[in-house]
Amino acid sequence: MDFKNISILDLAIFLSDHLANQGIETVLSGGACVSIYTKNDFLSYDLDFVLLDFSGKKKIKKILEEIGFQPEGRHFRHDDTPFIVEFLSPPLSVGQEPVNKIQTIEKKGRKLKLLSPTDCVKDRLAAYYHWNDRPSLEQAVMVSLAQSVDLKEIERWSSNEGMAEKYPDFLEELDKA
Repeated sequence: MDFKNISILDLAIFLSDHLANQGIETVLSGGACVSIYTKNDFLSYDLDFVLLDFSGKKKIKKILEEIGFQPEGRHFRHDDTPFIVEFLSPPLSVGQEPVNKIQTIEKKGRKLKLLSPTDCVKDRLAAYYHWNDRPSLEQAVMVSLAQSVDLKEIERWSSNEGMAEKYPDFLEELDKA
């Protein structure tokens, strides 16, 4: 696989499919989902894959080294691409809640599992809610404008996270955009 000039979507699909073929199931989360859902209006350089179980965790290093990715701390890098790859431990969750609906993108027979647009917004809002990360709030708005999201579900989740008082910040930014 040639990783020079590869898009974040194509890299995510390749890695997800390659790992799945080795028995390692993952779901993409984080800023890479924002990049994909906004067609790179926001461009993340890191791909965060959540492992769906622990069984393949020890095999990841060998599998990635075979295709030219080298470990660098908790990340993996390849000389031909600026993107870094990280694997997060299960369970797949957004804030305190498990993720129940996983989106799938298929391209040229390869599949990528990733957070749904609604869960992507929740993921970004979690960073805003818990760490006051304004760029994550902006990313949540970007995804909401680019994709169909369930605002009632996001409001319910925000309340369950104990962040009902911060949810209006999101709506206000959405109205301004």
